[in-house]
Amino acid sequence: MDAGGCARAHGGRRGLPGGRRGARLIVRGALAILAKDLRIEWRTRESLASVFVLGVLLLVVLTVAHDPTPEAAPALAPAVLWVSFVFTGLAGIQRGFLLERENDCLAGLLTAPVDPADIYAGKLAANVVLLGATQAVVVPLAGLFLHADLWPVLPGLLAVLLLGNLGFAALATLFSAVAARTRARETLLPLLFLPLALPLLIGAVQATQAVLA
Repeated sequence: MDAGGCARAHGGRRGLPGGRRGARLIVRGALAILAKDLRIEWRTRESLASVFVLGVLLLVVLTVAHDPTPEAAPALAPAVLWVSFVFTGLAGIQRGFLLERENDCLAGLLTAPVDPADIYAGKLAANVVLLGATQAVVVPLAGLFLHADLWPVLPGLLAVLLLGNLGFAALATLFSAVAARTRARETLLPLLFLPLALPLLIGAVQATQAVLA
């Protein structure tokens, strides 16, 4: 075998374990961030409780404002659900970053031997979990208030919610990290997030409507 072939062969052998090792380190770092965020949320429960209350209040207000009939529920429920998810999700994600900003946790994370991609992936996973926890409360109440029988379509609805949560959290986590370092963070996050998330939200509403139809 020529020198070039030997170099390529040895490089390939070294590159594969290195790639696997790098992937394992990324997963390990992301899981550490995920566990930290969920542990903090479980200990305080402040953010989750406020998001639950906000979600229920939004659901009640939107439902009472439209006074849906059983026939109109499939058309109305998707918009009501995703409006509630947007406001509660943004509030919860932004609050998580603000708490870390106030306690200088973000500075500590950036100085830790963890890749920024790990931090983003861990926070993304934590936000998806928290969104799912909020939806576990809001969705059954929406079915009750809107006179919609969600049980037969539950598998399809869960799939739509999971995909929507991934897209929602991916954008919201990124822009929350950007907005947390500014003075106008409370107003900057919606301004950055909503224009780019609009196609995602329209698709989520249409997919939810197709599942409920």
